[in-house]
Amino acid sequence: MYSRDAVPRSGFERAAMPLDAARAAFEWLVTGDHPVAVDGRLFPGLPRRRVPLNELRDRLLRRRCPQTLRDAVWAHLVLLARTEGGTWTVGAVGVALPALTSIAATLSARFAGDPSDIHAAVLAGFVAELETIDLRRPRIMLRLRWAAYRAGHACVREALDAPVPSGHGFRSTLPPPPWGHPDFVLARAVAEGAITAAEAELIGATRLEGVPLADAAAERDVSYQAAKKARQRAERRLVAYLCEADTAHREGDVATRVAETVAITDAQPSPRVTALRARASKKTSAHVSPQGASSGVQGCGTRPASRANTTPPPEQPQRRPGSTPGEPRCA
Repeated sequence: MYSRDAVPRSGFERAAMPLDAARAAFEWLVTGDHPVAVDGRLFPGLPRRRVPLNELRDRLLRRRCPQTLRDAVWAHLVLLARTEGGTWTVGAVGVALPALTSIAATLSARFAGDPSDIHAAVLAGFVAELETIDLRRPRIMLRLRWAAYRAGHACVREALDAPVPSGHGFRSTLPPPPWGHPDFVLARAVAEGAITAAEAELIGATRLEGVPLADAAAERDVSYQAAKKARQRAERRLVAYLCEADTAHREGDVATRVAETVAITDAQPSPRVTALRARASKKTSAHVSPQGASSGVQGCGTRPASRANTTPPPEQPQRRPGSTPGEPRCA
């Protein structure tokens, strides 16, 4: 038996993050004389013995680990989590903790609020994907990672899109997409179908994380030229998506400013303002009546209102003494 004091309890404190609690629970599973392990004889490339989950995690993280071995091990872990639950669900989370921790740190790096909800969303997205992921397709861990990322990203967007008090005039606010953290841009492009998850992973690894393209090609079992062309095609689609999103944002921003200006101004909108509003709403507007305000029954018995900022009316002739003023007449 082993001492309970040998296992750190910091992950179970009240102020600990959800991923800290998951790490502490995983350490309970792999500490002692009988750690939770898998049979290495089932997988070519692993030692022919029972391999503890923490050792298994380290072997899967090695750069030279074959992708076929990673997929076989993850398919085995996912099946155990689905059938056994409990211990093996915590074990799968523990094996994926390096990726989950990196995702949570990236998403909460520029978030001013409490990051606990982001960490919890990343963990919940990963666990939920264990039940639905297709084990017949390759790169199981990559798809699990992106499921966790999407869940955490949705939590961040929900927090940032919450209504805040605002008024007219100048104010400081976060820029809308596609600006922001590069990982946010890639995740949004994947969610809207501009690029695939594998292409986003390739761009992020080689452009943002400094991984050489040759190493990325070797890890994906493709040639250098094939990886280079795949990245070029994906980046062209990504640039087109960002340009389209930028154009839509700028047009929407102009429409918003024009609408706010018209709402708080009592003056008649100018033809340029009217044209901008019509362009933003993509609808043609028309007056209620084709005639002026003085036509029809509305003009009977009233004098037309004088327009502001116009030339003064001609001087009225003086009325002769004894004459009576004329009454307004309706045609």
